[in-house]
Amino acid sequence: MGGIPSVTLTQSVVRVPSGVVSVTYRKGPRVRLADVLRPAPRAVRAAGVIAALPGLASLVFAIVLVVAALSGDAAMGGNNIYGEAAYYALLGVGLLACGAGLLLGHQWARSPAVVIAVLMLGIGWYAAGPSARPELGVPVVVLGVLLLVLLFRAPSREWAAQDGAER
Repeated sequence: MGGIPSVTLTQSVVRVPSGVVSVTYRKGPRVRLADVLRPAPRAVRAAGVIAALPGLASLVFAIVLVVAALSGDAAMGGNNIYGEAAYYALLGVGLLACGAGLLLGHQWARSPAVVIAVLMLGIGWYAAGPSARPELGVPVVVLGVLLLVLLFRAPSREWAAQDGAER
């Protein structure tokens, strides 16, 4: 039997009277990637990658905000930079969770991914049109359309209509 080999390590913590903590690891039960993945069409998994991209961008933006705030950048006016960074970090984690859900084949992630695609269309349109930044807006629109196409292809719709155990 082929596949991706994997080993799970379990942790044992031992406290000794001197206050020193000893941590040892031993091999635990094997978890294969095939045990984690649920059956899903290739289009759904590709949609998961695209749905995760805004999450990555949001996390990068949160990191940039924190670094700029810590460096004392004068252009970063206001007192709420850390709150804004936390907002974008939380948003990024949610978007990444949706993308990961599709990658792993979870049906619950399809509806949020459709919302992500529609938001990408709006953001891309605004960037390309009123903001006069087509170099930013057009790729976002293309990714949003591609995400919608992948999620509404026949195999994706059939997969979403299955009466799975998680419903």
